[in-house]
Amino acid sequence: MPRQGAIVTVLAIAGLASSFMFTLVVPIQSKLPELLDASREDTAWVVTATLLAAAVFTPIAGRLGDMYGKRRIVLVLLGLLIAGSVVAALSTDIVGVIVGRALQGAVTGVVPLGISIMRDVLHENRVDAAIALMSATLGVGGAVGMPVSALITETSDWHVLFWVSAGLGAIVLVLVVLVVPPSVLRTPGRFDLIGAIGLAVGLTGVLLAVSRGNTWGWTSAATLACGLGGILVLMVWGRFELRIADPLLDLRVAARPAVLLTNLASVAIGFSLFASNVSYPQMLELPETVGGFGLTLLQASLIIMPAGLVMMILSPFSGRLARTVGPRLLLVLGSIALILAYGFSLLWASEVWHLLVANLLIGVGIGFGYAGMPMLIMRSVPPTETGASNGLNALFRSLGTSTAAALVGAVLAALSIERDGVAVPTPAAFQVSFALGLGAAVIALAVALCIPQRRDPHESRPSLP
Repeated sequence: MPRQGAIVTVLAIAGLASSFMFTLVVPIQSKLPELLDASREDTAWVVTATLLAAAVFTPIAGRLGDMYGKRRIVLVLLGLLIAGSVVAALSTDIVGVIVGRALQGAVTGVVPLGISIMRDVLHENRVDAAIALMSATLGVGGAVGMPVSALITETSDWHVLFWVSAGLGAIVLVLVVLVVPPSVLRTPGRFDLIGAIGLAVGLTGVLLAVSRGNTWGWTSAATLACGLGGILVLMVWGRFELRIADPLLDLRVAARPAVLLTNLASVAIGFSLFASNVSYPQMLELPETVGGFGLTLLQASLIIMPAGLVMMILSPFSGRLARTVGPRLLLVLGSIALILAYGFSLLWASEVWHLLVANLLIGVGIGFGYAGMPMLIMRSVPPTETGASNGLNALFRSLGTSTAAALVGAVLAALSIERDGVAVPTPAAFQVSFALGLGAAVIALAVALCIPQRRDPHESRPSLP
């Protein structure tokens, strides 16, 4: 049906724009202290702010979508992306860029909301393939966007990056208005403002401890205060959510075995993905004299990019496979592919093509894994909970990626030697990083095998003609 095909295409483009925000500043990250006249510790917030905003906004946006209309909230998030891009593009100091990047991070909620919209409006036979495609955009946007960002940075002023993202956001917003129908399924009740604040505070504390622990020191007062304080707030928040009539997140639904285990697997899958995102580019770009391959950022990003293309190519196959044997098999196959990728890297990482092969296997693993997780979630929750439940699943993926960024970064920093005044990771540091990615993939496989396979009897989805 042309109408439904257009909806899938527009939502997939929105997902690509969303994931592009995470690799937008990669080409200029090392130059930010000079560009913004700030310390390296301060410029790290350009990345940290985006991660925090994504983690906080995504589950809240999912709940707002269930209550007030998913398309409406998608448009709000795209508006925040445009506003943040313009703020950063017009800024010459670090504060403006950090604020802009935080607003850009909010658009991450577009992906789980888009998946929920697909469940609401597509014909049943098209939903699984569409969800697989939307899930693939989480990896494709970043993988394809990295060489685009590198090319823009090499040929233009860094502010152009943000003008491009603003233009992209504006185009997607118009497309959503013209093509995506308003949501028809709504969850009655009042928005849980106290729950939203509690979740935001708790998550911010935990993620600050994880993402900034390397810089502050893992046993420093700041890290412990943020981490333990965040955990305490989340515990109080959980008790509060169980006691009120209209919670931000229905933790009883989230505690269903299929939902809980899928979310736990999401942490491991997210960790395994980001371990490669941190380690492979660094190895490719390190000078040959210190054990790297001496590639430029653009060349390295072209080695990373095929993984995203593999995710896109696999999406229709993932949808058909899920309809015939169930989405749990996708998560199992994805975990196995990740195990093979890191096992290959532990044995062979002496040539550029070795990393290319490993990265292609990463693409297979994430393509299958990310496709299977939202399908498992939506087969286990009622239609009125899809936005919030997918948002929670995206949050767990964010916890995995944030933890990987911190832990693998700590490993590469700890196992390094100084060359010409610069700390350079040793081959052993990359081996440990690959072993961590392998361990996370093994955990994901073990959890995936424990997920019960059943279709929720309450599941139903209206379809447009």
